[in-house]
Amino acid sequence: MRILAPAKVNLCLRVVGKREDGYHLIDSLMVPVDLYDEIRIARRRRGDGGLTVTCDHPQVPDGEANLAYRAASLLLEEKGLSGPVRIHIRKRIPVGGGLGGGSSDAAATLLGLNRLLRLGCSQGTLFSLAARLGADVPFFIRGGPARARGIGERLTRLRPFPRLWMVILYPGFPVSTRWVYQSLDFKLTKAMGNTSINFSLKDPKRLARLLVNDLEKVTIRRYPKIAFLKERLMEEGAGGALMSGSGSSVFGIFAAEEAARKAFRRLRKEEGVQGYLVHSLS
Repeated sequence: MRILAPAKVNLCLRVVGKREDGYHLIDSLMVPVDLYDEIRIARRRRGDGGLTVTCDHPQVPDGEANLAYRAASLLLEEKGLSGPVRIHIRKRIPVGGGLGGGSSDAAATLLGLNRLLRLGCSQGTLFSLAARLGADVPFFIRGGPARARGIGERLTRLRPFPRLWMVILYPGFPVSTRWVYQSLDFKLTKAMGNTSINFSLKDPKRLARLLVNDLEKVTIRRYPKIAFLKERLMEEGAGGALMSGSGSSVFGIFAAEEAARKAFRRLRKEEGVQGYLVHSLS
């Protein structure tokens, strides 16, 4: 079985609290985009061993250290099974780029394995398992643009949602999410007022008010190239630009596909930068 695992961007990310266990509480607008990892899941012959997970990217671990392995193991344990299953991840989403690749791979593994083995798990069951794996995994189980609160597990679908054309720039280096949150000088910020997307691509000022990420200052202090790439996106006509998640990727939103394509053709030539032309998924 082949299943695609989409990336995401955070149109807004507010840090609004902190739990006693150290986890930060967020209020975020998360949107999937058409940049995908590819997950291949296959049954193995009896006697060929149990669960295996491999990846074609050198920075992504194989085996038990991979979040997709933990997802598959959790689901198989839930159903009282032991495999044998083989999972291979073909990475296209930049690693450590704030685009949710690892979480999306884990969610795709849960969805694909449930379908392949005909386990009959409801979305609610898969959602509960996803919440045990990481903050972004439940978002990818539900799919579609959503407001995420709590540690990311409280989701409200955003409907309707416009198709947004974006250029994503990955500066060529990963950023540790753990380090960013540990380095955050936490100050309580206001949550968003409602779940509506109240902006217009023809109104840059209103769009700019939406694009807020409380983690940017922390990450940019150590990695100033992120600020440079934001500036480049704006110079090339983006209505607004923002770092996604804890970084290192940044994205710019454009008023139309052709404007995004023109900017992409120029920006992908930046030294050491990987560029992606994408649109939002609904």
